[in-house]
Amino acid sequence: MPEKITRHHLEKPAYLYLRQSTMGQVRHHRESTERQYALKEKACRLGWPAESVRILDGDLGLSGAAATLREDFKTLVADVSMRKVGAVFALEASRLSRSNTDWHRLLELCALTGTLIIDEDGCYDPAEFNDQLLLGLKGTMSQAELHFLRARLQGGKVNKARKGELRTPLPVGYVYDEMGRSVLDPNEEVRAALATVFRTFQETGTAYGVMQHFRRHGLEFPKRAYGGVWNGKLLWGRLSHNRVLGVLKNPTYAGVYGYGRYTLEKRLAADGSIQSTIVCNPVEAWTVLLKEHHEGYISWETHVQNQQVLANNRTNTQALPSAAREGLALLQGLLVCAQCARHVTVRYTSNGGISHRSTAAITPTTVAAPLPPRKPNHTG
Repeated sequence: MPEKITRHHLEKPAYLYLRQSTMGQVRHHRESTERQYALKEKACRLGWPAESVRILDGDLGLSGAAATLREDFKTLVADVSMRKVGAVFALEASRLSRSNTDWHRLLELCALTGTLIIDEDGCYDPAEFNDQLLLGLKGTMSQAELHFLRARLQGGKVNKARKGELRTPLPVGYVYDEMGRSVLDPNEEVRAALATVFRTFQETGTAYGVMQHFRRHGLEFPKRAYGGVWNGKLLWGRLSHNRVLGVLKNPTYAGVYGYGRYTLEKRLAADGSIQSTIVCNPVEAWTVLLKEHHEGYISWETHVQNQQVLANNRTNTQALPSAAREGLALLQGLLVCAQCARHVTVRYTSNGGISHRSTAAITPTTVAAPLPPRKPNHTG
């Protein structure tokens, strides 16, 4: 038994932390899983009773890049901070965390509470300078390894995308041929439905106009299923407004191959957690844009014009209301909410009625009240 393990450590339970990055690794890389569970035998050989060894395997299939979704890692950190743990067993440093922030936080707590960290290479006491230096280096290498893996994989994807050969799920109306090229769907009904969408948009100039045209004439729109028992099947159903926007904004229908249309942005939430949101990039920021990559339903010029029409149709992005539009409402753009200083908006119901949206009651007194300082925006 190593000299660093004392009676003080053996009196507390040993925690075995298990983790693999994806469920695919859990299902197919069974050897790694078995090696991690075998750490319990090592803990028993080092002096811990079998009943004092607690296995934390709830994070199997989760990435170690962040601790947000790893509940067992949070449990480990909490119990270490409350001096409930004698030693933490892990196959290697990367199993505990691939984030320097989480790793060094755990090291600091282990140093303060006298908790040991044990892996396949040895036993470490984070309270000792040399061990802390070595563990810090292991954590840094673990995070660097993740960066290199990502850079290598992303570089391969970008290189293939620049040649227009990176295969992604195609939108309805396109299929891959035997050569792996994007071609029009051989189903005439599918092609006709898409042609109707673009033709009707040219006539009406609005996405709602396209949706109403399909419903008025009893037309259905196709959808290609991906994954599950319906994988690859063509499903027909009602055309929604969001679906129309998705078709009109997709450059694939203009014969364009695009890569890098979206990026993932991380933001700090109010509760301190890190949340990821998908952001749509402008065309000039795309990594790859290959025109005439395949046959399109419309031209690239028509696609650009459609985007301008859709942008002009939006009224919820204007800082101040523009000229009054059609409708039955009076004083459009003139009523102001006394609670939030926002302009009162008008919503028309399907039966032609009008409803005003505001958190403050719309009365002469409310409208005439002096405007307070701006507060967080709410519907109004």
